[in-house]
Amino acid sequence: MRVVKLSIVAGALTLALSAPVFAQAAPQTQPPKPQTPPATTPATQPAAPKPPSPPVPFPQDAKYAFVDVQAIASNSAAGKEASKRLQALTEKKQTEIAEKNKQLQALTTKRDTSVGVMNEAARTQLEKDIDRLQRDIQFANSNAQAEVNDLQTELQNEFQKKLIPIIEELAKEKGLYMIFTAESGFAYVHPGLNLSEEVIKRLDVKK
Repeated sequence: MRVVKLSIVAGALTLALSAPVFAQAAPQTQPPKPQTPPATTPATQPAAPKPPSPPVPFPQDAKYAFVDVQAIASNSAAGKEASKRLQALTEKKQTEIAEKNKQLQALTTKRDTSVGVMNEAARTQLEKDIDRLQRDIQFANSNAQAEVNDLQTELQNEFQKKLIPIIEELAKEKGLYMIFTAESGFAYVHPGLNLSEEVIKRLDVKK
């Protein structure tokens, strides 16, 4: 009683535990325009929050169900822990790259403000240092993206190993034939629903 679509679950987890793309943000050339304050309106009492709706009970005669893998990854303790690890590595790499960019900015400022003051040999060496640091930053970006992607894949595999047995367990407890994912496809299918062999037999007979 075990047919599970691992690729469907992995695809949903990819969306839930997505790795960031390391790219340089474009500098802001113009200051943001001040926002015009809205017209004053009479104060009104805020609407009272609606109480949360009670969960809908699972139909006792149901043979099919679905799970929202993204919601599970976002709201479960295991999913939150995975996201926290991914975020921690991302922030670490972003800090390292930001420090290199700060060094590059200092070198370029020194070059641009020392025109006519620095001798030719010193200026040539400074240009080499700038070029080397630029290449170092490009490599750091690529390396950071690779590390984050590797951790993302590792976390998805770990989460999937925990998730699949629980889906199977629920299917058996509730006597379900299929459990679909809210994203697409299915996460569990009763093997008795596979009619492929019967189709092959009938095709062979007709032939």
